Amino acid sequence: MYVDTSHLTRGGKTYTRHLLRESYRANGKVLHRTIANVSHCSAAEIEALRLALRHKEALEHLGTIQDAITLKQGLSFGAVWTVYHVARRLGIEKALGTTREGKLALWQVIARVIDQGSRLSAVRLAMSHAACDILGLGSFDEDALYENLDWLAGAQAAIEDRLYAQRIQTKPINLFLYDVTSSYFEGTQNALAAFGYNRDGKKGKRQIVIGLLCDEDGHPVSIEVFPGNTQDPQTFATQIHKVKARFGVQAITFVGDRGLIKGQQIEDLAQQGYHYITAITKPQIEKLLRQGTFQMDLFDQELAEVLADEGLRYVLRRNPVRAQEVRDTRHAKLATLQAHVAKQNQYLTDHPRANAQGALHKLVARAKHLRIADWVELTVAERSMTLTVHEDAQTEAAKLDGCYVLKTDLTPAQAPKEMVHDRYKDLASVEHAFRSCKTVHLEVRPIFLRLAERTRAHAFVVMLAYQIIQYLALCWSTFDLTVEEGLHALATLSLVEVSPHNASSYHCIPTPRDAIARLLHCADIKLPHAFALSGTRVSTKKKLQSERLAQ
Repeated sequence: MYVDTSHLTRGGKTYTRHLLRESYRANGKVLHRTIANVSHCSAAEIEALRLALRHKEALEHLGTIQDAITLKQGLSFGAVWTVYHVARRLGIEKALGTTREGKLALWQVIARVIDQGSRLSAVRLAMSHAACDILGLGSFDEDALYENLDWLAGAQAAIEDRLYAQRIQTKPINLFLYDVTSSYFEGTQNALAAFGYNRDGKKGKRQIVIGLLCDEDGHPVSIEVFPGNTQDPQTFATQIHKVKARFGVQAITFVGDRGLIKGQQIEDLAQQGYHYITAITKPQIEKLLRQGTFQMDLFDQELAEVLADEGLRYVLRRNPVRAQEVRDTRHAKLATLQAHVAKQNQYLTDHPRANAQGALHKLVARAKHLRIADWVELTVAERSMTLTVHEDAQTEAAKLDGCYVLKTDLTPAQAPKEMVHDRYKDLASVEHAFRSCKTVHLEVRPIFLRLAERTRAHAFVVMLAYQIIQYLALCWSTFDLTVEEGLHALATLSLVEVSPHNASSYHCIPTPRDAIARLLHCADIKLPHAFALSGTRVSTKKKLQSERLAQ
């Protein structure tokens, strides 16, 4: 006896019928007959019928299967397993090595991908994940991770060299992208922290300066941390030495923003036989226009170039989207100032004893703050403020809206103007890396470190973690979720400890739900059917209970 299920589609609608049938033999032939139509039963009831028929000789055992074994949720498995195999695929595990220090460094990278925090939090994360079992790592605590940062700082150059050598096996690198950012501290004890130009707008905060070197695809190659008062151009010389002495590159082009590659940096590149692509500032553009090096009508072209003296080339373009944004901003600033003028006029009307000259000074200061004082004029007559817009001056101020000029020493034969422009725009990938490392899923801050070498190693861990995040973002680009959400979903996939009565327990991996299965499939991650735990466990030296008692 069995349950026979069939599906029939008619008029675009699918019908399902379930029949309880049995087989019998008549005249040497096997025939079938229907005992009952059970199509009205639910899916759970149909499965119950099938289960009962499979065990019809021993129905009394069905109720005791659960009593024969004990199931217990084990350690989280899915997130660490996925990130570990991505790290292997990217060559990070191989570059770090298979020693205990290399495995500890790999766990710091994996922990940074899954959950940002201190070394203490990385140990606590390992307590709930199968980290030691997957990585083949012995027990450790937060002190071991701090000491591992010392090892990682000393081995950073060699690890970067190994990763670079793996990278160029598949694609030669002929162009480097370089940019600088900063990260501020709440504390005051970090050895590299100093006051400097803060890109985060955090006044009164010490900071460090971080330089990130990427290939033309935006793939991080090297990261370096400088004291917080280091000027951007001063970080550039070490990058030139790095690509020549360590990476052995002979012919290369550096791409950097207008604040990075200046006169001294251009001379350093020329001495090594390297080329550059950078942008020039607005005052420099205005100076070249006055000198007649190029004319304003060239910005009307889609992309124009000018060959200048001393082998220089200028590539010119006006970005219409950016030009419109600047115009909208200018109009918004004017509307803001007009609203302030109306407010002051009303105040002077309501308060006859108010000082009109004092109100005028406030409005002038406001215009300077909004940076529109060059083309507006504020006057007062009979206690009434008047705002006048000088159209000619406004037109002059707007002539370079959306315009930018690139500068390079590459000849047209070496790089057409389109290539020069595209390579400079590739700097956006470095800026994306900085945004990811500072404000999105992956954060450099908080750093929780004081020593200079450990701070540098921490930044290196973040760079390696970013490579994994970058890879997973590409794998999951078709999903409506972030990498952080995907990893949180994978973290819910845990081992199951199966303990049969009168037998040894073992661990198995449950079939993941559909959403997790799709994430694993798109990342090309295969789960093992079973997994043996080593029994290694970690613990922290610092206990939360002592912290609570201290409070």
